[in-house]
Amino acid sequence: MSFFPADWLARRVSDCVKRLKREEKRVMITVLGSINMDLVATVDRLPSSGETVAGRNFATAAGGKGANQALAARRAGAHVLFRGAVGTDNFAEAALHLLRDAGSDLSGVRTVDGPTGTALIMVDAHGENIIAVVPGANGAVNESDAAEAIAAMSAGDHLLLQLEVPSKAIDAALKAARAAGVVSVINIAPLTDDAAALAAQGDIVVANETEFERLADRPLQDHEERKDELMRLHGLSGQTLIVTLGADGVIAAHDGAFTSVQGLAIEPVDTVGAGDTFCGYLAAGLDAGLIFKTALQRAAVAGSLACLTAGAQPSIPTAKAVDQALG
Repeated sequence: MSFFPADWLARRVSDCVKRLKREEKRVMITVLGSINMDLVATVDRLPSSGETVAGRNFATAAGGKGANQALAARRAGAHVLFRGAVGTDNFAEAALHLLRDAGSDLSGVRTVDGPTGTALIMVDAHGENIIAVVPGANGAVNESDAAEAIAAMSAGDHLLLQLEVPSKAIDAALKAARAAGVVSVINIAPLTDDAAALAAQGDIVVANETEFERLADRPLQDHEERKDELMRLHGLSGQTLIVTLGADGVIAAHDGAFTSVQGLAIEPVDTVGAGDTFCGYLAAGLDAGLIFKTALQRAAVAGSLACLTAGAQPSIPTAKAVDQALG
């Protein structure tokens, strides 16, 4: 014989089921962004304007900043829902293959008429690169995609954004995320005219040296000047601001404090995708509850490892490889 009213027991059971469902979906990152097919040529040196140079090798690889970051977060151990668009051409399936193979949720990827996004990349003997991106289907990502993405998220979830899809979609996602209590992580790459305005709405902003100068609105000559400007902007906005410096590591301003971490000492083979790997691992670490500096260090090491293999997505390391590198 029960001492509790039947309706009370029913409510308790219902609450338990809801809690279990919430716990099941935690460590969930939503990525709204681009999907590309990368066409990669390796050359001894990058050409000057108007110059033709001989290529040594050619390869195709799945890419796109959004897809790269989604795969990095997935390989870092997070459950990832990706939202974006591919075209009706032969590149579409190949561009999604590694994401699908890794177990990413691709239910938010739409197919639209026209070509899949394409990146034309040249990589020199030192691992440096130049890139031209043709948006293709990425140009169809819109405010409705942003609204649907946020509607499916819970307060405290992490939303990962970049600037290879239309700025109206990014703006809508940032506004909706703020209203829903979703933590937004925006990587302001590639630089666009709207980068500074969009960055101002993010909770966590990731930039390289050149991109950070756009936020500062002036050239920054050395490490101390970057540090001072980083802390000044952090003090004004309260945002977490992160600057990746390649071989010089990463600096950040978070919760009123300055911090820095180093990556690995390496000889890079190909730096394509290293920044995206950093962003994906950072979001995964934060979403998993790692303290900020630990998540930052882990992301920096993952970014270093991504420079040791050619191609954007093929170079993204597994969590096991990052653990081994961290010792």
